[in-house]
Amino acid sequence: MAKLKILIIGSGGREHTLAWKLAQSDRVAQIYCAPGNAGISGLAQCIPLKVDDIEGIVDFSKKEAIDLVIIGPELPLTLGLVDALEEVGIKAFGPSKKAAEIEGSKAFAKDLMWRYGVPTARYGVFTDTESARNFAREIPGPWVIKADGLAAGKGVLICPTIKEADEAIESVLTGEAVGSAGEKIVIEEYLEGEELSILAFCDGKTIIPMVPAQDHKRIFDGDKGPNTGGMGAYSPVPAGTPELMQEIDEKILQPVIKAMEKEGRPYRGVLYPGLMLTREGPKVLEFNCRFGDPETQVVLPRLESDLVEIILAAVEGRLHETKIDWIPEACITVVMASGGYPGSYRTGYPISGLEEASSDNVIVFHSGTAWQDGQIVSAGGRVLSVTALGANIAKARENAYEAIKRMSFTDCHYRKDIAYRALK
Repeated sequence: MAKLKILIIGSGGREHTLAWKLAQSDRVAQIYCAPGNAGISGLAQCIPLKVDDIEGIVDFSKKEAIDLVIIGPELPLTLGLVDALEEVGIKAFGPSKKAAEIEGSKAFAKDLMWRYGVPTARYGVFTDTESARNFAREIPGPWVIKADGLAAGKGVLICPTIKEADEAIESVLTGEAVGSAGEKIVIEEYLEGEELSILAFCDGKTIIPMVPAQDHKRIFDGDKGPNTGGMGAYSPVPAGTPELMQEIDEKILQPVIKAMEKEGRPYRGVLYPGLMLTREGPKVLEFNCRFGDPETQVVLPRLESDLVEIILAAVEGRLHETKIDWIPEACITVVMASGGYPGSYRTGYPISGLEEASSDNVIVFHSGTAWQDGQIVSAGGRVLSVTALGANIAKARENAYEAIKRMSFTDCHYRKDIAYRALK
């Protein structure tokens, strides 16, 4: 079988994990990554292209005769990168621009769920403050105010009081909070329960869930402080029983893949519903149109099958004949972040102990790093995803925190309680 030249788009821990997993396949001739990071540079040739430079990515892919492009972040997907690559005959793993709207517009996703009976929170969609405030008074608090468009993880506000809800409505709709992403807003009733992340491979007709994961969004231990892009994750999740997974498949995954096809937006790539396990059963909080970060860092290390073969099957519409195997070991990732994140923080600090921390069951994925004067330095809010395998969650967690003790950089911050719910 022919070996492939693969291009990964992105620069974070998710993309480092993808590069690491793809590199294990016999089908790979060469991996490129645009723009990549210091960790990825050990596995792939990093190309200085921005993720939203659609034309530049297409030109590079043609020039280098790339066989397959795998897209990490949501922005290039919502801008139509997959469509642009397919137009010139290059295979791309990810949804089309029309299908990526499931993440690009929260209003579209909510309306789709309502039309096809997919369980989600009660909601309303608004473009003016008066009707938004009136609706907020019709539903019980706390209130969830969401910007309709992409807001880099800053578009969701949880408001305990009606006064805060009014203020949030005002700041999002006027563009003060998240700019043009907030020209339209979604107001939802607040759902209570435990969160669950399900990533699923899709080929337009078939959808196959990966093993469940749970991430920790808040910056401080005990789920305190502001939301982040994710401070850690683990898999498996005790709440994700075979019975629950079957219910999620029947009530959420299958209806959504069928709905998207019926709407003329067949969905290929990874679909990632963020779920809340409520008393009435699982409900969708939102959809993401790509691999999650940091969930990818705990899901892909548990994948036993060849990722390249699965992705090719998804792109070519052959998922129904594909068997996907997983290892029984548990996996946990702990994010080492820059002090001050998710607010303002400083970068450029040298990182020590990277080699000492890595072992047979510990992989340090780079989320925000760069080369500077021959050494690896911090270059983002989330800097490293320290990922460990173990016979169970407790052992995997022990391995991850042991590895963290061997590394350091100035002002480093990480949570000490990742996977605490699983160990309760």
